[in-house]
Amino acid sequence: MARTDQDERPGEVPAAPARQGRPRRGRIAAAVGILGELLITVGVLLALFVVYSLWWTNVLADREAKKQGDRVRRQWAQQEGPGGPGRLDTKDGIGFLHVPAMHNGEVLVKKGTATETLNDGVAGYYTKPVKSAMPWDKKGNFTLAAHRDGHGAKFHNIDKLDKGDAIVFETRDVWYIYKVYAELSETSKYNVRVLSPVPKESGKTKPGRYITLSTCTPVYTSRHRYIVWGELERTEKVDADRTPPKELR
Repeated sequence: MARTDQDERPGEVPAAPARQGRPRRGRIAAAVGILGELLITVGVLLALFVVYSLWWTNVLADREAKKQGDRVRRQWAQQEGPGGPGRLDTKDGIGFLHVPAMHNGEVLVKKGTATETLNDGVAGYYTKPVKSAMPWDKKGNFTLAAHRDGHGAKFHNIDKLDKGDAIVFETRDVWYIYKVYAELSETSKYNVRVLSPVPKESGKTKPGRYITLSTCTPVYTSRHRYIVWGELERTEKVDADRTPPKELR
């Protein structure tokens, strides 16, 4: 009988069957797939956190600031006789900051610079480590802080201020008009000298009536502080129509 090439030859060992793919490769591919899905999920969560921090907290803070500001203005309308809320120093707010160059509208100013205070989309005046003077004091430094990003970001455009720009503080009875004369684009967050009654780092050596704006820098960080100083130029009595000073028209 004739033999084919496929027939076994005497003494020849049959060929081993072909090896199948290693199961380990399948497990590695599955692990890589799971890791990829986890990374995508983490990326989405991080993106949502950024949106929340830089946009949604602004929305919430602006709503709360408006509510608190409206309450202060209602109180002003109900008060009679001399002495506005600045003199009373109410917990609801002592007045409103207006800085045209920052394009941030009116900013309610309250006591303290604690995070929970500033998170409501307001500015706060320092009670420590250096106590702030009030605008109606005969001399001193009215020192304010607000967030630069998130939670209303009321001082986001602080870097837009130039020498000579107006900073106006409004109480029930008086407009206080300051003019910017110096700035410090970066300093240590531990530098409390910028809050001194006589802010010598701004170039001043004698007592006066100053205002200091402070916030975090660079943008989206809190590593350092950005400082702007102003000096009181004049005051104006608030009339029955609350006509703003020329700097705000």
